[in-house]
Amino acid sequence: MAGEVTTPLLPCGDVDEIAEFYAMLGFERTYRQLRPNPYVAVRREDLHLHFFGMPGFDPEQSYGTCLVQVPDIGALFEAFAAGMRAAHGKLLVKGIPRMTRPRVRKNMGGLTGFSVVDPGGNWIRIVSREQASLATTKLGRALENAVVQGDSRGDVAQAAKILSAALERERASAPAADVAAAEAYLAELRES
Repeated sequence: MAGEVTTPLLPCGDVDEIAEFYAMLGFERTYRQLRPNPYVAVRREDLHLHFFGMPGFDPEQSYGTCLVQVPDIGALFEAFAAGMRAAHGKLLVKGIPRMTRPRVRKNMGGLTGFSVVDPGGNWIRIVSREQASLATTKLGRALENAVVQGDSRGDVAQAAKILSAALERERASAPAADVAAAEAYLAELRES
């Protein structure tokens, strides 16, 4: 069979807060229900997300996640970032909600991706359909490992530890592009 569509149903504490957050990213609300159970649906082009409200829900404890494959990750990231900057004056890179920058994901088989962590603590993992090359240098591999820890798992402290140690060991012998990428990500992690 072909033409199937899958739409994730993700938890949140407040469906209106979720709808407002996604409106900032360019989504439109397509459905809202408060009774008998809170529920909201949002859409941006072909990307549909649905949320159900749970009183007392703790976003820090959320396991909600979904994977979205897109043809042009850069354009979607820039659109989301523009909405976030318009609403907050900056890209939110720490806490809940937040958004990571596009990077090659070793744990996604070399796909480039970024994540949006919404007010419900749900991880919307957005990846390119095109595979990138994985790192070939020690510092490049350390950067990939740090991305897994920081961007994919949310363990900023471990990511910073990995990069700090790798930079200390490899800075003198690593290619300048690897050093610049590692330093930039380390600076971003330290802002978190």
